[in-house]
Amino acid sequence: MSLFSNLYVGTSGLRVSQNALNTTAHNMANVGTAAYTRQQVSQGTQDYNTIKVDYNMNGPMQNGLGVVYNNTKQVRDMFLDRSYRLEGGRSAFYEVSYNTMKEIEDQLQELNGAEFADTYNNLWVAIQELSKDPTDATYQAQFVNRANEFVVRARAVYQGFQDYQNRMNSSVKDMVEQINAYGDELLELNKAIARIEGGGVEHANDLRDRRNQILDELSKYVDIEYEEDPLHFVTVSIEGTAFVMTDNVHHIGLDTADSADHFYTPYWEFAAKWEDDPDVPGEKKLNIEGAKVFNLELQVSSAMRTDVGSLRSTLLARGDHYANYHDIADDPTNNFYNKQISQSIIMNLEAEFDMLFHNTCEAINEVMRNAQSNPATISGEGDTADWILFQVADPLLGLGYDIDATHKAGTNLMGLSVTNTNINDVLQKDPTLFSFRTLTGDHDDVAMEALKQAFASEDYVLNPNVATRNSLRGYYSALCTQIATSGSIYKGIMEFQELTVDGIESAREEVHGVNQDEELQFMIQFQNAFNASSRYINVVSEMLDHLLNSLA
Repeated sequence: MSLFSNLYVGTSGLRVSQNALNTTAHNMANVGTAAYTRQQVSQGTQDYNTIKVDYNMNGPMQNGLGVVYNNTKQVRDMFLDRSYRLEGGRSAFYEVSYNTMKEIEDQLQELNGAEFADTYNNLWVAIQELSKDPTDATYQAQFVNRANEFVVRARAVYQGFQDYQNRMNSSVKDMVEQINAYGDELLELNKAIARIEGGGVEHANDLRDRRNQILDELSKYVDIEYEEDPLHFVTVSIEGTAFVMTDNVHHIGLDTADSADHFYTPYWEFAAKWEDDPDVPGEKKLNIEGAKVFNLELQVSSAMRTDVGSLRSTLLARGDHYANYHDIADDPTNNFYNKQISQSIIMNLEAEFDMLFHNTCEAINEVMRNAQSNPATISGEGDTADWILFQVADPLLGLGYDIDATHKAGTNLMGLSVTNTNINDVLQKDPTLFSFRTLTGDHDDVAMEALKQAFASEDYVLNPNVATRNSLRGYYSALCTQIATSGSIYKGIMEFQELTVDGIESAREEVHGVNQDEELQFMIQFQNAFNASSRYINVVSEMLDHLLNSLA
């Protein structure tokens, strides 16, 4: 090989070393950049120059033409990426569940500085005081006032649950909008990467970093599957339905028609149908049956991957309506409760809490009704026929309740519920009108004993799936214990998932993360290679100079 050819060998070394130094510097400059993937220069040998082929030799006589720069590739592990995204989505699911439990526990234990448990205990104390002398005006007034305080505090607690549901509903909207935005950005990144890498020369590594970051973030919202095709497009599916394709994005829409309480239901816009509205001639109605993104009636299971993504967890925790005691009491088969209520943290709590309220009000009212029906008493004085303490606030709220409708038709509720119960105005103005006195002028001890027994009898369960019976006095404590236990379980699962994700992330970081010490070693190595190539060129140049001068 001529000395002039050797100059090309040296310059090839300079070029490749310079590219390697530039790549190393790029890595160093992005040590703190989120989602940055370490880049690495791939080197190879130039095609050899064949001088002679002699079949008596082991190989042909060749000389090298130097080193060649192949490409700058990302250093990633696809297996770790998939594991991280799956377990990250599962961690996000249980984080939402735990945070919901924590919020609910805070609301139950503390309300503007006063615990609801104290309010309920005060009502029980008022009943005990009243039993000492049920004809005493002071005790009667205290009893009515404590009952009114119970109604007000219960309504405030229940309103807190509803407010939290509304905040979660807003979170659903925000998450869906973010998911759609990620889908649109992924499509544009796919197109840009395909344009750059289509020639087979360049790698759009920084664009790939952004695409991987979006896949990481998207996996926290929903359960995704993805793959990269030969044209460098990444296609994504959500819950088994195509989301990002090579030329289009299937957006997720939000519908509120299924809920009288205007809760959002995510659905696939491409799969929904507009049909004639049977109630409004000439109008169209959106039908999302078969187009819903999630089947929330499925049991939460890791095997079925129904415990992945904060959006599913938020929808489950929020539920699809404001629940009340009817969701438990009016479902003798428990089919509706198990499908629609039990898996929703907030709806389950609302139904159980409202059941406590309803049973308390009905227990007191029943004692007062029985006292009036006893011919030996004169409990009710005046013109009012039915002397009960708790009444439905609006008489129009007595139209019945369809358990199968699940609030879809906006059916009003019948019965004493947190949202529609007030204290009897007449008794609130004059608590002494209900005298708890017998015809002989004695205290109505029978009614008082029945009232205390109503609070002490263990006749109530939290929900159809719980066998343990509680008294009214122990019901609220059992409710709080249930929330605390569930919260502890969710916390344990969440912490385990966090450890799993952290372990995968550490392993992933070792692969694609930038190690400053390692990059400094590479920088010294490539700098020495650059110097060696430069020295090689100098030697060849000196040899050429010597030969030319000698010949001259």
